[in-house]
Amino acid sequence: MEVSWGILLIILGTALVTFLPRVIPLMVLSRFELPEWAARWLSFVPTSVMAALVGQEIFMNDGEWLLSFRNLDFIAAIPTFFIALKTRSLLATVLSGIITMMLLRVFF
Repeated sequence: MEVSWGILLIILGTALVTFLPRVIPLMVLSRFELPEWAARWLSFVPTSVMAALVGQEIFMNDGEWLLSFRNLDFIAAIPTFFIALKTRSLLATVLSGIITMMLLRVFF
């Protein structure tokens, strides 16, 4: 299979554009020690991003709110949320969500 130079340059360019915004801040910020308040604030970013992604997937579909008990994603999220609170384990949370969703799809 032959790869044209244009496609190869596009692949290398997108790799560079993806790589640089991740590496440059890491290189710059590794030389500084962040204040305690900034480190504490940044510790909430992953949780906030995950909550936004999961919340949008559970509660919305095509711009419409889906807060009803016909929404299987919402129903599966309820026991998964409580298991996440109880165990604080990512593996237990993911497995409970998958199993709950599987059972809901089998029975409904």
